[in-house]
Amino acid sequence: MPLIRKALIAVALLLPGCAQVPMADLQADQMAKAFPPPEPGKGALYVYRTGLMGIARPIDVQIVGGRTAQLASNTFLRLEGPPGPIEVDCKVGDKTGGGQVEIAEGRSRYVEVSMKIGALMPGCEVAEVPPEQGQSAVRGSKRVAVQ
Repeated sequence: MPLIRKALIAVALLLPGCAQVPMADLQADQMAKAFPPPEPGKGALYVYRTGLMGIARPIDVQIVGGRTAQLASNTFLRLEGPPGPIEVDCKVGDKTGGGQVEIAEGRSRYVEVSMKIGALMPGCEVAEVPPEQGQSAVRGSKRVAVQ
């Protein structure tokens, strides 16, 4: 593929600029960054995305049970729910990924959703991370609104 064509494709992918996603209010953002314990009988799940890979494109995230959000670069969401296995799915274009996280009562879990390079289109991955890594990423991110 000629260099000019590659450059035009790259520009076309970046033209929309940074991905725009619905954001939570500042109070909700600050509350989540204090990492409060979940309500009695529940566990908490933080799902975040960092980095510049695919900055112009949001990743669609769905938590089995019907909750959805879009994560742009350096954004996160926080949900509380009953203990048990939680399925976290991601989608970029036609490519999907997913993973399962075990939520325990009174505990918080952290999941990173990231872009991965595909042959023709990018895809996404879901991976649980240690609390220290998750909290550090959340502190440097902004909270999105969950539908």
